[in-house]
Amino acid sequence: MPPGSNEKADFPWWLALAAAIALILAIQIAVNDLYSQIFRIVSRGVGITVFVTLVGFALATAIGLVLAIMGLSKHLLLRQIARFYVEIIRGIPILVLLFYIAFVGAPGFVAAWNFLLTPLIKAGLADPLSVRDVSLLWRAIIALTIGYSAFISEVFRAGILAVDSGQIEAAKALGLTPVQRFRFIVLPQAIRTILPPLGNDFIAMIKDSSLVSVLGVADLTQMGKVYASGSFRFFETYSIVAYVYLLLTVGLSLGLRALEKRLRNAEAERTGGSG
Repeated sequence: MPPGSNEKADFPWWLALAAAIALILAIQIAVNDLYSQIFRIVSRGVGITVFVTLVGFALATAIGLVLAIMGLSKHLLLRQIARFYVEIIRGIPILVLLFYIAFVGAPGFVAAWNFLLTPLIKAGLADPLSVRDVSLLWRAIIALTIGYSAFISEVFRAGILAVDSGQIEAAKALGLTPVQRFRFIVLPQAIRTILPPLGNDFIAMIKDSSLVSVLGVADLTQMGKVYASGSFRFFETYSIVAYVYLLLTVGLSLGLRALEKRLRNAEAERTGGSG
């Protein structure tokens, strides 16, 4: 196969087509008053969408890492707890989990909180907590965190297991502690393996953040839903909503691909130099 043929075959024609469609919609938004109005209204929910995604994913990643470490622990109890959590949570749809946390978990938390603070409440030193005091936004974030932590846990577990055991044994021989082995040997190598699936989960969470609209949280989808229900401009409204989501997800996807390519090139230079 002649050199350069792969480059021609791999030319991102899909991206060129997507960019052309995005440009047409951008021009439409700029020149059409209706589309411009819808875009301004819908864009007000972008901040909530981004906030829910960033906070939820950060918390889910932290919990997922802890679950992965527990799942690989030498202690049977820790392994079973992690496996129970992962298998149960992965079997529940995100929307059902969202409803459960919002309408079962939150009232249960409020009841438990008030029970624990009963002496203080009776003494007038504290006010009883109401279900309304628990923000719907944070109920949604907690639900997404719990749901995605189970999937991210499996990503971390696979990445950790992919690290060559010989390097871990060598680190043990050098006298490194388990924490040092994980920090300096396991995690840096696992990151290269887990980055692509972790990026996919992040993109998926951006899309699944639209589920918070069922609780009335004023995210991107909710703003579009409210406008469409009042104006009956469903086609125009949801076209703009889809357009904004695609700007977020495709842009992020291209950024992650560039980062993966950079890491591969850096690894190739390192191994080539060491060879």
